[in-house]
Amino acid sequence: MLYKLIFSLSLLFLAGCMYPSENLTQNQISNDTQLQIVQQAVDQYQTDSGGMLPIITKESDTPLYQKYLIDFPLIRQQGLIETIPATAFENGGNYQYILVDVEENPTVKVIDLRLASEMREFEQRLRIYRDEHTYPPFGSQVAQNIYELNTDELNLGADPQVTSPYSGNMLPVYISSNGQLLVDYRMELYQALQEHDHNYEPGDDIRPILMEDHPIAPAYSIPFTVDEQGEPVFAPEIEESW
Repeated sequence: MLYKLIFSLSLLFLAGCMYPSENLTQNQISNDTQLQIVQQAVDQYQTDSGGMLPIITKESDTPLYQKYLIDFPLIRQQGLIETIPATAFENGGNYQYILVDVEENPTVKVIDLRLASEMREFEQRLRIYRDEHTYPPFGSQVAQNIYELNTDELNLGADPQVTSPYSGNMLPVYISSNGQLLVDYRMELYQALQEHDHNYEPGDDIRPILMEDHPIAPAYSIPFTVDEQGEPVFAPEIEESW
């Protein structure tokens, strides 16, 4: 099938995804160190505060993997970190540091803001369109409550895609029935399911498998699960939670 053909291509190493071409090994070591430093600061803050987390409050309807942004000024004020990581948005970097699994095991991950920048272009076009029309520009149905974008209505020359922060492959952008733009991570999920032992069953949210080997969270996504054949499918019916 299409996924198997696509995934016969080798994935880029994480270092290649996270940094420019020069000094990849050095930069990867530096980034791992930065992640560890931030994780230690978060753990210490949680211990000192009786279970609270150093996060910036976001709206309740914020997608799960964009919801818990780390509050760097707060942990610096507490003396738990000396400097904001060079890779962080707050210090001019390309990554937003977040927490995942906040209920059981708060873990530091990042959002690739280059993907976010690509998504903003489509969000702006959608916002302009919706200012003039009642309904979003739905195209063909992809899955239950998931649709392609009507490229003609949005004056797009081609189907919208963004660069995967995991492999560099181009990933489709779709729209949900409630007007939310989302990234189709099925290609990346298929590869991850092939590479890792797992016990996922239909009805499980399988997105965490993307973070097994990567510090990058699947931003702009809704839940995915596996079908009876074990292949990734959209699962908008799954409630997002940890």
